[in-house]
Amino acid sequence: MWPYWLMFLVPAWGVLLPGRLARRQAWLPWAAVFLLFSLLVGLRHQVGGDWMNYLPMFERASRLDLGQILEMSDPGYYLLNWLVGRTGGDIYWVNLICALVLMAGTVRFCRAQPNPWLALLAAVPYMLIVVGMGYTRQAVALGFALLGLTALGRGRVRRFVLWVAIGATFHKSAVLLLPIAALAASRNRILTAVLVAATTALLYYLLVADASERLWQNYVEADYQSQGGLIRVLMNVVPALLLLAFRRHLLPDPQERRLWLWMAAFALVCLPLVPLASTAVDRVALYLIPLQLFVFARLPRLAQSVQVRTPLVLAEVGYYAAVLFVWLHFAVHARLWVPYQFMPLG
Repeated sequence: MWPYWLMFLVPAWGVLLPGRLARRQAWLPWAAVFLLFSLLVGLRHQVGGDWMNYLPMFERASRLDLGQILEMSDPGYYLLNWLVGRTGGDIYWVNLICALVLMAGTVRFCRAQPNPWLALLAAVPYMLIVVGMGYTRQAVALGFALLGLTALGRGRVRRFVLWVAIGATFHKSAVLLLPIAALAASRNRILTAVLVAATTALLYYLLVADASERLWQNYVEADYQSQGGLIRVLMNVVPALLLLAFRRHLLPDPQERRLWLWMAAFALVCLPLVPLASTAVDRVALYLIPLQLFVFARLPRLAQSVQVRTPLVLAEVGYYAAVLFVWLHFAVHARLWVPYQFMPLG
């Protein structure tokens, strides 16, 4: 399981031993992270809970024609499989492209934070290792969502809607993020609401309407219980509560504050819904993981001195190290991730 700890130690090194690089060189370590993490996530072999589910999907997509592909559920993912299959590729190429999207969104989002290495540290244990290597379609959707949230934090609503819409073609659940744009808008609220509502309605009609009854039966009426779902929801609740308690210190920008307070509100709403449909809530909560990256990257702002800031940062590193350790050693499905196998090494 050393590759997982390598992924954790890279941002931990950046947090604990920060070095000041010239502006022209600042992109170099992040380019290395992008490449290394993309390869580890994308070229995994028989790693992840859904590994055996994605192989038949790839084989099926390779046999269909383009018209049939576009009629499939999650057409973006099937189209990617179809293109890779038609050009002689295999499932590893599909996974690698998906990993590149996830890491592009992750790096872009982290670099927009005041402490980017802390943001990446928070992303590793669950978002990159569990989601990135286990839920490929939602991982791609999350990558696009991170690009969208970065744009929305800068007031670029149309870019947010575009990125989320693309992500929804890989996993339809991403459409749940769209209303945040309307709620977070500080200017042209009516126009923003109309744009978001129209886009949401269109995506619902194209991607979700035909499958809505099946999704409800599978995720709600079937009463599936997601192992560890409550713990993962609580991992979003903690930063949500911190954000609400210290919002003036953590978010001096009013526009940014509105966006992330709504994210915090959604994270809190998920908690009482866990007993009703834990699997459905668990999957929705994946799109709220960026709240962890956002808040924990800003938590050192609460410290007034180095004497306080250093223990606070060490506590964050220790917390996520504990999360990774507990998951690898005690999670019910961790056996599907351990041992890690890298395809180029056979």
